[in-house]
Amino acid sequence: MKMKMLMKLLALAMSLAALNGCAMAYGGNATALGGIYSGYKSPGQVGAAADTKTGEACISSILGIVATGDASIEAAKKAGGITQIAHIDHEQFSVVGVYATSCTIVHGS
Repeated sequence: MKMKMLMKLLALAMSLAALNGCAMAYGGNATALGGIYSGYKSPGQVGAAADTKTGEACISSILGIVATGDASIEAAKKAGGITQIAHIDHEQFSVVGVYATSCTIVHGS
């Protein structure tokens, strides 16, 4: 009986390990990795322009297998109609290594 229970627990552990993805989000000057959930903002570069507009550009990853997007500063500047940068922030989000996003947020004028 104990052997049967041990085999079931082993099978469950192996199944959970196989389902765990590798999607991770990194960016900015900080990195935090939560095994179940990560959601944080971190600072980036600072410029001298006024902070009147905001533009955001993101990338995403599914299971660490497929990753798409453009989180470049240029893409964020274009999205916000920004020509001069005041400062840049980064925002990361991930859930259980299954889905993750990383965004560059540019503030400027």
